[in-house]
Amino acid sequence: MGETVGENRRPFGFYVCCLTFMFERMAYYSAKYLIFVFVAATVVTGGLGLTKVEAALIQSNLVAFTYLAPIIGGYLSDRYIGARYCVPVGLVLMAGGYFIGSGAQDATAMNLMITLVAVGTGLFKGNVSAINGALFEDEKQLDSAFSVQYSFVNVGAFIGTTAVGILVATTFASGDVQGFRPAFQLCGLICAITAIGFLFGMRFLGEAGKKPFKAGKHIEKKVETEVKPLTKVEKKKVFAIVMVSLFSVIFWVFWYLTYLAAYDYGGEFVNMNLGGFDVPLSWFDSLNAFVCIALGPVLGAIWFKMSKRPGGDLSLFKKLGLGLTFLGFSFLMLVGAEMSRGAGGALAGKASILWLIAFGVLLSIGEMLFSPLGNSFVAKHAPNKLYSVLMGVWIIATFIAGKSYGYLYAIATSYPIMQSYVVIPIILFVTAALLFVSDKKLVALLEEDVPAAEKAAVNK
Repeated sequence: MGETVGENRRPFGFYVCCLTFMFERMAYYSAKYLIFVFVAATVVTGGLGLTKVEAALIQSNLVAFTYLAPIIGGYLSDRYIGARYCVPVGLVLMAGGYFIGSGAQDATAMNLMITLVAVGTGLFKGNVSAINGALFEDEKQLDSAFSVQYSFVNVGAFIGTTAVGILVATTFASGDVQGFRPAFQLCGLICAITAIGFLFGMRFLGEAGKKPFKAGKHIEKKVETEVKPLTKVEKKKVFAIVMVSLFSVIFWVFWYLTYLAAYDYGGEFVNMNLGGFDVPLSWFDSLNAFVCIALGPVLGAIWFKMSKRPGGDLSLFKKLGLGLTFLGFSFLMLVGAEMSRGAGGALAGKASILWLIAFGVLLSIGEMLFSPLGNSFVAKHAPNKLYSVLMGVWIIATFIAGKSYGYLYAIATSYPIMQSYVVIPIILFVTAALLFVSDKKLVALLEEDVPAAEKAAVNK
């Protein structure tokens, strides 16, 4: 790698990638919010004047295709182009998309914006994580490193979701005309400046991402280009990554469901007044981002310390199980809230906001126990020739969940609140238990083949 680092230090290139990711997410989450309000706002107030249904469809396209595109970007960096060259190109495409959005007069222009942002995200998102994984020769540092990266991502999300609403309504507004268009321009400017910053920061990346990953994650090790079919061990590792991704779908389906539950339940059945201040329900997003920011360094330190134990760290399968467990406990907070106000009681009886806060904290803990470690898992175990593609598989699991949770929510709302919010955690607890019971078999998929002679020697 480009520099020598101590056992407990991370290469400076790691922070270059983290800051790049943070600023890109700041623009993305701002734009995600802007799309819906801009498209649905009346022309008089500076919007496009389309329906909320059309606005929701355009916004959902952004989310869906920005989760699909990293598969293509990963394939390119695995086979043809070094990941570090994909990142600034992706940022420039996103910048162009946001500038087009700032001048949009109809849905066609908005869809063109989404196309550019999706393609740009495909070149950017998985490849930044892949470069960060390649910066570490000591794989024991990866769980810690990706937890810290996740905090940077959430700093960007926190700033984007809290600041853009204020800017649109005040700083960028002109009379009754809301400042949607200048806000889109700001998103484009952020991506353009970030692209320039990353180009200057490339010198801190050493050899990471300079060549396609089929030549090896760490180029200085002179790993031979892999032209042979996957070995038996590699196939097992790919299978393990796919299995974890399937469990990831389950996790994210219910994680997304928590937001619908919080906004629906909180709006009707929770007293949002805290110390005389009426807390906006939209701040539930900010609570999630804040907890993730705070937990990133803490969990990063815990995973690093555990990796130094004689018995090693917990497996990702157990960490995923813990994440599902905390997500289950979060739904039980809604059960507690409902019981506190009298199950099925009148609207006049409202639960304390503390139940909703506990709900948000628990789901955020579950997210942090699991989500940032997926990148680490892929970085550790993906065959070189499929490295970035499997990074994309991890991301696409979120796309599948995003497309599925709406149907699950429709089913959940057809039953009484208490039934739904008791059954959901039971499903999550059973899935978590399955992971813990199957842990040894799943971990065995990741083990290297040991020659018979060596096994015999060990047994003696």
